[in-house]
Amino acid sequence: MAKEERRQPELRFKGFTDDWEQRKLGKICNTYSGGTPSVTDSSYYNGNIPFIRSAEINSETTELFLTKSGLKNSSAKLVEKGSILYAMYGATSGEVGISKINGAINQAILAIHPHENYNSYFIMQWLRLNKEQIISTYLQGGQGNLSGSIIKSLKIEFPNSNEQQIIGDFFNLLDKNIDLHQRKLDQLNQLKESLLQQMFPGKGETVPKLRFAGFEGEWEERKLGSIYDFSKGKGLPLNSFTYSKDDPAIAYGHLYTKYSEVISEVNLSSDDDGVLSKENDLLFPGSSTVPNGTAQANAIMLNNVKLGGDIIIARPKQDIRVLSIFMSYHINSQRQKLFPITVGTTIAHMYGKDLSKVKFFITNYSEQEKISYVFKQLDNTITLHQRKIDSLKELKNSSLQLLFV
Repeated sequence: MAKEERRQPELRFKGFTDDWEQRKLGKICNTYSGGTPSVTDSSYYNGNIPFIRSAEINSETTELFLTKSGLKNSSAKLVEKGSILYAMYGATSGEVGISKINGAINQAILAIHPHENYNSYFIMQWLRLNKEQIISTYLQGGQGNLSGSIIKSLKIEFPNSNEQQIIGDFFNLLDKNIDLHQRKLDQLNQLKESLLQQMFPGKGETVPKLRFAGFEGEWEERKLGSIYDFSKGKGLPLNSFTYSKDDPAIAYGHLYTKYSEVISEVNLSSDDDGVLSKENDLLFPGSSTVPNGTAQANAIMLNNVKLGGDIIIARPKQDIRVLSIFMSYHINSQRQKLFPITVGTTIAHMYGKDLSKVKFFITNYSEQEKISYVFKQLDNTITLHQRKIDSLKELKNSSLQLLFV
């Protein structure tokens, strides 16, 4: 049976068997959009009324605030926390959310208030599930604007109010869990950024601001070329790469888009010969589309990984005892200030001969180990939270497909 003829979802909560019924959104909701006070009148702004714009429909804060005069002398409309907010214009067309604050909306947002027996979270999740279909149907090539009349004409299959409530609560709980892990992930990333700035010497400093007990004295300034020998990987044909753990390989593009500071696993393989890594190598992408060329240094903890072309390999000199994990975190804490970059039209380039001249402060091996351990554990925790978020999002996406008609 074709999807449009179905009246039941593939997966249902226990106790529900009735067919769903189709309704036009405009028949079961009250809707309105807002407006924008004149930007030439300063008395309309910097008040205490949050002014929600389309990019902020899922935010707890807003960039702009209106005064009572701004609200009164414009078409801006008030919405309450819990309102469905639908973005109709520009790059955010089709985005939808439940307002987390009381505030005012502009003309680019449609506020949707369901009638009794129709659940806001159920409707919001249906709109989110069908975003791409709505965009492709009503916007040519994804360009242009939606309208209130288009949104109100959408046809939605509804179960009874009890089933709507259960489905809405289920997705609300999933969203809260995703948000919880995302906030934790953001906090961990902020903590890491703070520690990167405090556990390594900054510009003009010879010791870090934060240090383990028992370590004293200034760090020694060394050129990277006095610590590492630099070489290049080998160009590998694109058609030689597959996703597998056999014959592990790293293509330079994956170096700055996939891996964090420490490479402990590789899922890409190549059946072509390449330059092989040694554990404790330090890798740099020779070319990068990363903004300002601030490409990340990566310490590899694996032997015999094939290294593709345009990868700069920094291998510790035989008489040097250095942890490349430590150096990767150290370099990445300073890379925006110190990396020698040659910027092309769209690509930034780095070269081993230039990197070898860059100076960094280095401490004894024991302190390197302590610092590396802190950041490695922090990265492991960050990875766990990111995987949890990804898992929850996958669960949500699959559930949306199964729980709606």
